[in-house]
Amino acid sequence: MNGIAYILTAIAAASSLPAAEHWWQFGGATGNGHTTSLDLPIKWDEQNVVWKTAVHDRGWSSPVIWGEQIWVTTATEKGNRLFAVCVHKDTGKILHDIHVFDVDSAMAITSANTYATPTPTIEQGRVYVHYGTYGTACINTTNGAILWSRRDLKCDHEKGAGPASSPFLLGDHLVFHVDGRDVQYVIALKKSTGETVWKTERSLDYTDIPVHHRKAYGMPTLIPRGNGTQLVGVGGRGVFSYDPRTGKELWKARHRGWSIAPRPVFGNGLLFAIIDRDNPELWAIRPDGNGDVTDTHVAWRETKRMPARASPLLVGDLLFLVNRNGIASCLEAKTGKLCWQERLKGAYSASPIYTDGRIYLFNEDSVCTVIKAARKLEVLSINPLSGEQLMATPAVDGGSFVLRTEKHLYRITNPGPE
Repeated sequence: MNGIAYILTAIAAASSLPAAEHWWQFGGATGNGHTTSLDLPIKWDEQNVVWKTAVHDRGWSSPVIWGEQIWVTTATEKGNRLFAVCVHKDTGKILHDIHVFDVDSAMAITSANTYATPTPTIEQGRVYVHYGTYGTACINTTNGAILWSRRDLKCDHEKGAGPASSPFLLGDHLVFHVDGRDVQYVIALKKSTGETVWKTERSLDYTDIPVHHRKAYGMPTLIPRGNGTQLVGVGGRGVFSYDPRTGKELWKARHRGWSIAPRPVFGNGLLFAIIDRDNPELWAIRPDGNGDVTDTHVAWRETKRMPARASPLLVGDLLFLVNRNGIASCLEAKTGKLCWQERLKGAYSASPIYTDGRIYLFNEDSVCTVIKAARKLEVLSINPLSGEQLMATPAVDGGSFVLRTEKHLYRITNPGPE
């Protein structure tokens, strides 16, 4: 069984997914940007927009989809009110607009971030919304009732930064990173009640590390380990692996980075992780070690033109990446050898999406460049939309994209043959 198929099987079992594909977390059904849809449009314009729905206030959380519902979070500009919004996927009608939390004194953030940047995660009957230090809640997707909430999992995001780490459903647990200037840990909550199941402090000694180098904004992912699985993610100054059942640390690889956002991906026996924000590097790590594997299990590194925001995309034996400046790269996954590197127009924060030999790259001006997933760059189409700012990674529903821009949600579909 190849790596992608293994992850699909493992995550489906852990999350009790039915056979149908649901875009239930950041990165889709498998969390790695792949979709099984074969009907996504290759070229589009405003005529492909099925509906366009305004979403109030500000948020960069990506849409998640289950059944007929699309959920996103949003927040007031100063972060004093936090919301969850549900839209009907066929009509664009707002079904729920829930005022989840009030915040008395939110830390100031830059205009590049919002107080509703973490992406929710969803399953049948429940959606789980997370706003970093400001709170976590479980919402009944039928009636919009808040079933439980936690406001005690505080951390110092740092003035100007704000929340960004997204939660992850794993069996009966809701798991997420809490990596602030003051505290650094991974926590698993009982998804039915919100009670803490396990909590594991990062094992690095942060005493002599500058406080802003202790923070990160990553999201964990589940990958194989022998006959079982492991939960891996990137924190400030380290990549960490944990037993998903107990939270016990299995291994770590120390690095020099901080404020890391991209989610790692796995395949070809390697974990591919971005390890810094200011000078991003891509590390290929063999994830079968124990203890400190810094000097023994890093197979290769790429230090030039790597992304600080968009997650890597692995397709077969090739890695595709696009950095903030629009430089797209294709690397051999096993060796790190560069196949091609070209500059695309615009700046990029959204992570790429793959299906049926095609890769979709959405820039911050809502322009999507579609390329072939190949060792030679071939651009299939360039598709402008609204001109509104786009920072959130789109979601996929059948033959449609669900895009979140600065002010709207869009459903864009393939119109079929003329």
